[in-house]
Amino acid sequence: MAEAPWLTIVGLGEDGPDGLPPASRSALEQAEVIIGPPRHLGLLPASGAERIDWPVPFAEGMPILLGLRGRRAVALVSGDPFWFGAGRVIAEALEPGEWRALPGPSTFSLVASRLGWGLERCTCLGLHAAPLTRLRPHLAPGQRLIVLLRDGSALVELARYLTGLGFGASLCHVFEALGGPREARTSRPAEALLTEVDFAHPVCAALELSEGAALPLTPGLPDAAFETDGQITKSPIRALTLAALAPRAGERLWDIGGGSGSVAIEWLRAHPACDAVSFEPRPDRAARIRANALAHGVDRLRVIEGRAPEALKAVPPPDAVFIGGGLSQDLLEVLRLTLSPGTRLVTNAVTLESEALLAAWQETLGGELLRIEVARAAPLGRKRGWKSAYPVVQWSVVL
Repeated sequence: MAEAPWLTIVGLGEDGPDGLPPASRSALEQAEVIIGPPRHLGLLPASGAERIDWPVPFAEGMPILLGLRGRRAVALVSGDPFWFGAGRVIAEALEPGEWRALPGPSTFSLVASRLGWGLERCTCLGLHAAPLTRLRPHLAPGQRLIVLLRDGSALVELARYLTGLGFGASLCHVFEALGGPREARTSRPAEALLTEVDFAHPVCAALELSEGAALPLTPGLPDAAFETDGQITKSPIRALTLAALAPRAGERLWDIGGGSGSVAIEWLRAHPACDAVSFEPRPDRAARIRANALAHGVDRLRVIEGRAPEALKAVPPPDAVFIGGGLSQDLLEVLRLTLSPGTRLVTNAVTLESEALLAAWQETLGGELLRIEVARAAPLGRKRGWKSAYPVVQWSVVL
């Protein structure tokens, strides 16, 4: 018979042991040592188990937990350990047979049960230690969001953020100490919460979004959606570029010569599991890329200050590559020799010299050459005419 795990991860609610099923109560009764945040430990009655406060920041508690091997230990976490909880981090540090988990109701399920919302129709986000801008892709009229927050001051920041984007009329249900004897609920428009700071921890906000500035889901966002010094792949060309790059869930993009970061940002917007690395030699542009990524809720974009191909070393290999700047014979040679077979490569050219380079490489490696000409209606005297942009030649190939 296999040896029982030494660690039990117990999901605890604000109602303490009264809300635990028999298996969780039994684990606590049999534990030699219990580790958890002081707030959770304070919910337990006195027992003979040693108690250890989990320190802040969270990472500092992992060595303490690992030092408990060989003892019957319980780690207390909030609600469901594997939904924006500590369970994943703990499990990744242990072998499968070392631990078991006894989850409790998540805050999300408790909120849905209070409001009568179908949880499968809500967007659930944990923003304890993440920027509020991660909300941006999900903000659209009529949508329902459930958001875990750090404290009452974070709620004020949330109200300010929503109001700044035109969502100030959104109804915000604020839940305090949900599931326990201190539970309280306040329902007000977000713009009415701009000065509230006295909400009791833990805090959760359930949002019913009003009219506001939603972002399109399709690629080719307006150029004005990005801060730029002019170095940007323009909207219609960007839409065609993303179509050629063809992002799929879980894939990684190398964006070489990031400029404003627009292509990498739109790649990340395609799916939350997508990854991207942007290479930009100029520090001011690298800072701008980071700011644009944060504003669009994709702060997971990794920005490397450096010039390709030297900066490409020691970076996880990509599934797709876009060359937005620094196109050269040497760079293409390096990519051809180092990228794995099946990697998708897309690059755009404007100058005659770059066009000639792409034509030569397409003749050797194949792929598709596409000439893109865009013209916009513009004033022409007292009437209107077509004002053409420089034509762009796009080469896309699977290596």
